[in-house]
Amino acid sequence: MKRILLSILIALTVGGFALAGEPIVIGERITRASAVMGEERTILVSTPPDYQSSRDAYPVLYMTDGAAHLTHVRGTVDFLSNSGLVPQMIIVGVTNTDRTRDLTPTRAAVTDQSGQVRQFPTSGGADRFLDFFQRELFGFIESNYRTLPYRVFSGHSFGGLFALDAFFTRPDMFDAVIAVGPSLGWDDDWPLRQARTFFEGRKRCPKILFVAMGNEERGEEKPTRLDRLEAVLAGSDAKGFEWRVVRMPDETHNSEALRAYDEGLRRVFEAWRFPHDPETGRFSGTLADLKEHFATLSKRIGTEVAPREQAVNQIGYEMLQRGDVSEALAVFRYNVRLYPDSANVHDSLGEALERAGRLSEACESYSKAVETAQATMDDRITIFRANRDRVRDQLARAKPE
Repeated sequence: MKRILLSILIALTVGGFALAGEPIVIGERITRASAVMGEERTILVSTPPDYQSSRDAYPVLYMTDGAAHLTHVRGTVDFLSNSGLVPQMIIVGVTNTDRTRDLTPTRAAVTDQSGQVRQFPTSGGADRFLDFFQRELFGFIESNYRTLPYRVFSGHSFGGLFALDAFFTRPDMFDAVIAVGPSLGWDDDWPLRQARTFFEGRKRCPKILFVAMGNEERGEEKPTRLDRLEAVLAGSDAKGFEWRVVRMPDETHNSEALRAYDEGLRRVFEAWRFPHDPETGRFSGTLADLKEHFATLSKRIGTEVAPREQAVNQIGYEMLQRGDVSEALAVFRYNVRLYPDSANVHDSLGEALERAGRLSEACESYSKAVETAQATMDDRITIFRANRDRVRDQLARAKPE
């Protein structure tokens, strides 16, 4: 496996000093022989920044055109996750060999807006490409990485067409689909015909579909293809089906992907965000509310999921700031139960206990933070020792002579 380097900083010179930079690694390039495709295929796998240091399992985001989209999607996921809006994810980008063949559902020629007929002689291989995902790629990823049983698929342009084809022909493959700038006019509006057939008489569809389009349909007569697709989605009464169509008239077909991935991931994981005050954006509930939120989320995803350590810590500190020390202590203790091998959760509990004036207990928590940091080689150990030693000194001074 060959690692992809987002940036290599070697021997940069700043102010006359040479800096030996450390590469920033965002993923691995893996090439495997595919029996389904009859050729070698390359995938790009990007794990969350804390993947090696945690034991967590993650949802998986699969996407086409991996070489074009991996870097910006990794950044978007990390940013949204750090903001508590989506979970961290493993991202799997499939690179191209014959893009037209793999991403189009039928053999077709297409007439563009000028009336010119464009030929696509290799088109029509989407069904086999879906077999590649289902028979080979899923098994490889789920055997070699810590995954949750929750799959999201995304694609842009022909990839958006492929995403819609996957949703309508094999709905059980993915829990959510993000189709960006899909080629809705392919083969005499094939995606629209698929959509009508799919929803006709369908009573249940516990899936999420997000469709985004830039200014591709400017100048077209109303209703446009996107308008017609939206009408089909709006007319569905399938139980559990969630959808959204977003128009981005200020974005071109090339620029729409960055914004669409951001909005699409927010929509797919809309239920992930904690209950919050709309004015302050801060968590607005109690520990019981937090537990109930994740119980509901676990049921929705189909497996038990827990809040991230950093998110729980942030809630605890927000409670401390508003003076709710008892509830903050309950939250920090909950985090210790969730992540007992993290030095930081013990240190945070120590801080809350110190704020409550319970110095003996605080000293015990700070000492546990130091002990855990030593075992895990946590580079924040100096801070944890300082906290422990400060409280020890306070306790020593408080002892009667």
